Amino acid sequence: MPLHMTKIAFQSESPATLRAWLESHDGEARLTTRYLPKRVAEMAGGSLYWIHGHRLVGRSPILGFAETGQGRQWIRLEPVLIPVRAKAKRAHQGWRYLEDADAPADLGDGEADDTDAMPPRLLGELAKLGLV
Repeated sequence: MPLHMTKIAFQSESPATLRAWLESHDGEARLTTRYLPKRVAEMAGGSLYWIHGHRLVGRSPILGFAETGQGRQWIRLEPVLIPVRAKAKRAHQGWRYLEDADAPADLGDGEADDTDAMPPRLLGELAKLGLV
């Protein structure tokens, strides 16, 4: 079972803007991080799960890691956002590990999460309370 990562979708107004940013990259999207994960060998086949509004909303498969040449690391991602069943997740700085057993399931084509019908403000408040 692969190991995954979680990261806040910083500066994304919505999952749609995150998807647009990812899809604007040809071949791979890259994020910069200061340190190479210690458990990088376990991340083969893993994904980066995106946090937006205190919940996991999607994932991008990890292609690997590479040095930037400036003492930092790139997290190399497939330029796609695969929707997942929304799961509450507290905000954090940087990235964190996510075990495969704790990762939310992918949504099928055309399948919507029950929380999609909720007003965003109410959803945000419920997520802060850990209820969704």
